[in-house]
Amino acid sequence: QVQLVESGGGLVQAGGSLRLSCAASRLTFRRYTMGWFRQAPGKEREFVSAISWSDGNTYYTDSVKGRFTISRDNSANMVYLQMSNLKPEDTAVYYCAASLSPLPTGSYIYWGQGTQVTVSL
Repeated sequence: QVQLVESGGGLVQAGGSLRLSCAASRLTFRRYTMGWFRQAPGKEREFVSAISWSDGNTYYTDSVKGRFTISRDNSANMVYLQMSNLKPEDTAVYYCAASLSPLPTGSYIYWGQGTQVTVSL
């Protein structure tokens, strides 16, 4: 059974940084586009970032461009989200997900359990 396990969330002050990690197992990791999504209380889940399996291209939602960086290590089956200059509006549960599509808009078929990120003023 495929597993995606996120870690690295926590409480941080505005302007601070966090690095989220996602460990993937039981899948051919290099064949999956990996994405990060988030869901804030009372809001729908939204796309944050993705990194393509085919060409390594990265994608970001506008609100995090220039602040977040996604990366992957295919040898370790890991994907990361480096988050800097965090804002209170970044507070959410962050989810790692995997898609067979080379594009970030594909269907994500595997999901992690999420990790909480809380940004205080």
